Amino acid sequence: MSSDSYVLRVYFDGLCPLCVSEINHLRRLDRQASLDLQDINAPDFQTRFPHIDKVAADRVLHGELCDGTILKGLDATCMAWKLVGKGHWFAFLRWPLIRPIADCGYRFFARHRHRISSWFGRAHVCEDNHCGK
Repeated sequence: MSSDSYVLRVYFDGLCPLCVSEINHLRRLDRQASLDLQDINAPDFQTRFPHIDKVAADRVLHGELCDGTILKGLDATCMAWKLVGKGHWFAFLRWPLIRPIADCGYRFFARHRHRISSWFGRAHVCEDNHCGK
């Protein structure tokens, strides 16, 4: 995909099994080529995306609209699913009364995503089973 044809670029943790599973699902559903999916652990990540703080993107999912607007956490997740036609699955997470609770839950998940992956039998993606965490 041409890097200028996307609507949302998603910066994801390619060492997180659950994250990779979700990204692969998004990739399969992205028939309009609306997403540009970028692993923050790619060797050339900082060279290609110097404006993205890799440490911050590792803590909370980052997305970037084609106009340069940065979305974080569930805002990025919900936008990605909306672009692949499944936004209705997640729209309630942005409702005013649910949003703060959902964001708190997301931050907990993001902080513990590697451990949570192991609870679901997802093997670590990294070779040393520590994933730099």
